[in-house]
Amino acid sequence: MNTSSANIILANGSLRAVVRPDLGGSLESLIYYGLAGDVPVLRVPPAVIHTVRDMGSFPLVPFSNRVAKAQLQWQGTDHPLIKMGTTEEHAMHGVVWQRSWEVLEASADFVMLSHEHKADSAWPFAFDVSQVFKLDGCALNMTLSITNQAPNPAPVGLGWHPYFAKRAGAHIRFDATSRWEMNADKLPTVLQAASGLASPCADLEIDNCFEGWTGVAELRDECIRTRIASNLPRLVVYTKPSIDCIAIEPVSHANNAINLAGANAEQLERLGVRVLASGETFSAQMSINVENA
Repeated sequence: MNTSSANIILANGSLRAVVRPDLGGSLESLIYYGLAGDVPVLRVPPAVIHTVRDMGSFPLVPFSNRVAKAQLQWQGTDHPLIKMGTTEEHAMHGVVWQRSWEVLEASADFVMLSHEHKADSAWPFAFDVSQVFKLDGCALNMTLSITNQAPNPAPVGLGWHPYFAKRAGAHIRFDATSRWEMNADKLPTVLQAASGLASPCADLEIDNCFEGWTGVAELRDECIRTRIASNLPRLVVYTKPSIDCIAIEPVSHANNAINLAGANAEQLERLGVRVLASGETFSAQMSINVENA
């Protein structure tokens, strides 16, 4: 293990990962050492990194994607959240990706991070979250665990937002049962039947959440084959022809799920929102397995 105030480097014979506790507990990069040489699995960060949005991947806690108009509606109360920025009117991707994390334990191929969130204007419910990165052969295994520290039941969601490198010949494939169509505000409207996706990536333009994901997605190109696996039942996919990456995001709930469900407990469950009692924990796993093409 190689550490500095800014990063932790994990390595084994096949993979090298750079973890950034200081920038949202994010994954700066993941490199595979294979027949094609040193191949970036995730997008390559810029020479000068300014924000977490320059990273290769970051955790989504305690919600994924968007909360509409940065207004959380929960148990009859409206909670104004913080908007993403001057050009984005929604709250996005949770809160922990914009906070620093503490290193609890680390070795040459393993690191455990934690973050303690106190109720604030970004999210009105206190929680603790831990995150593990572990290299195992040709795989990077990750775990997220959140514990509700609020005195009352609170809604939570988990996920990851990795940006995979999109090279020549890139092709994505996965199975699902349906997908949410989106409006001009990038919010879900109608759930339509969809068998998943099997498509070249070069001209693909997509920004949708898929339901009934089977838990495995494959991205292959002329250099490597990458298998993304998770115990989470939904997958958000985002790319367009003008960018050199594709986001393949395992998530626990549909976009804007808490507000879509309103006060309907059955809808909350159907849309994937976990309601944790005080002291209750919810965990998720994800792995990125890489091999030669």
